[in-house]
Amino acid sequence: MPDEERQKRPNAMRQTYEIVSIQRAEPPPGVESSNWYRYVIAFEGTDTVQGCRQGSLKAVTSAVEEIIVQLNERHSKKRGR
Repeated sequence: MPDEERQKRPNAMRQTYEIVSIQRAEPPPGVESSNWYRYVIAFEGTDTVQGCRQGSLKAVTSAVEEIIVQLNERHSKKRGR
């Protein structure tokens, strides 16, 4: 969708980054600790951000939600340029 059309859409209708999944994962190579999760964030189904984070599911989910807030804030600022 062209940027002009996106700007005309109400804020509630604009696409945002969203959590696709958070799943238990093996620790990265060389790390002996446990309790790792792999997350996937997507924007409009085409752009994805993947990462790993250590902690409880609740802590990882909270951290990923904060990442999404920051990505959406950055994205909305780019649209206003």
